[in-house]
Amino acid sequence: MTTDYDAPRKTDEDVESDSIQELQSRRSDAASSVVDEDEAQAAEDYELPGADLSGEELAVRVLPPQADEFTCSECFLVHHKSQLADAANLICSECA
Repeated sequence: MTTDYDAPRKTDEDVESDSIQELQSRRSDAASSVVDEDEAQAAEDYELPGADLSGEELAVRVLPPQADEFTCSECFLVHHKSQLADAANLICSECA
């Protein structure tokens, strides 16, 4: 809810004069004005700047597996042989 800081403020007399019925009606009016918006729909409509990468090509050189490397059978990351914890199952020290 926005606040108008230029509006005159209520005095103690004004606050005391507000009846309970008025306060309850204000609260129910404020609750009924809440808009239920689907977050997924809002996210689909939002487009990030530069998000269209359909015309981009990757400029990464892919190397074949080296003699001193292995691919972990748990996390599927390529590690150096020094991180090999289980040679039979090819598991790295982080996953072991």
